[in-house]
Amino acid sequence: MRFLKPVAAAAAFLIPLPVMAQDIVFGWNPNPSTPQVDVAMVNGYFEDAGLDVKIVPFVSGREAFEALLGGQVDVAFMAEFPAATGILTNQPFAIVADLTRYQGMRIITKNEPLDSASDLGGKRIGTSIGTNTDFYLSNVLASEGVEAEIVNAAASDLVAALARGDVDVIVPFPTYYGPAAETLGDSYQEWRAPGYQTHYVLAVNADMSEEKSAAMEDFLGALVRANAEVAADPEAAMDATAAAMQGIVAPEVLSDLWADSVFDLQLGSDLAELLHSETEWILSQGVIRGEVPTLETVESFFDPAPLSEVAPEAVDLD
Repeated sequence: MRFLKPVAAAAAFLIPLPVMAQDIVFGWNPNPSTPQVDVAMVNGYFEDAGLDVKIVPFVSGREAFEALLGGQVDVAFMAEFPAATGILTNQPFAIVADLTRYQGMRIITKNEPLDSASDLGGKRIGTSIGTNTDFYLSNVLASEGVEAEIVNAAASDLVAALARGDVDVIVPFPTYYGPAAETLGDSYQEWRAPGYQTHYVLAVNADMSEEKSAAMEDFLGALVRANAEVAADPEAAMDATAAAMQGIVAPEVLSDLWADSVFDLQLGSDLAELLHSETEWILSQGVIRGEVPTLETVESFFDPAPLSEVAPEAVDLD
């Protein structure tokens, strides 16, 4: 057997070993509201950060959130509303970033135009109860003390229910605005009632390991980098999002949704205030029993540390 000379042996041990990429399991599906993710994937920003991001798709943010709580994913994408329920039930999670704000929520009918909440009086209104669309509708009706019949339906069934005449009005998720317009044609009518802005957020399990916590800084750093690209070249970002969605949403519909969207990675007190309002509303519906949490309690479910490390200017929780 030949042995290496001492110098050669020492040199052999100094050969650097390849750095293993850190796995991040991400509960997310292609959608119109997270171009930062699409740009980061197209441009290889996650790989540049030393991450191997594994996508696990979910039909809804609520399902992604449940998977997060069950330890099946490291980070989940969702609208903010499921987090309000998580706060009330004291689930082990933390919101680490607010990717996008959408302020174009719509109430849709056919033939008969809507101009105010009073036009909804006595109508049969279809929506998905227990979601942010239900919260939005409830606030619109309450703004003028209007009473209407609320019909619970799956998000995918609302457009067909309106077309058949099973309901008079629907309040669907934004991804169904395009299908509603296409299905109803010239009879399509919408009203963009103000008063609610959807926040699309990222949440992590509060019990994640130190190793995963460090990787989360790298994950958010890649998204901060992509966020700058979205601002600098929105057309390229839209192309990346359209490609990721594989034609599910037509370019003109995507453009329409983006006109009402603000893409800016941050974590602010406005989100905490909205979640506080949502916890009040959930308790008022009798779905969960308990006391309204304080604003400080709501903010205790935020973890600003990872985003503060990579973009301190993006965090404002004062």
